[in-house]
Amino acid sequence: MKSVLKICNMHTAEDVNKIRRAISNNEGVVACQISTEKKEVSIIYDDYFVNSESLIQSLEDLGYAVL
Repeated sequence: MKSVLKICNMHTAEDVNKIRRAISNNEGVVACQISTEKKEVSIIYDDYFVNSESLIQSLEDLGYAVL
């Protein structure tokens, strides 16, 4: 599966690193690409292990606003 998530309050390289770590900690995530210009995170994952709701929750737990 592939999901593209919009993140409103992502600005710095530290934000990118936090988001990458949070996404990577989910079992089943294959790849993750982050664009600070578009404020988007593209995630490729195996939906047998994880779903988009879990990925969104892991970002919201860090305080990011996901649209």
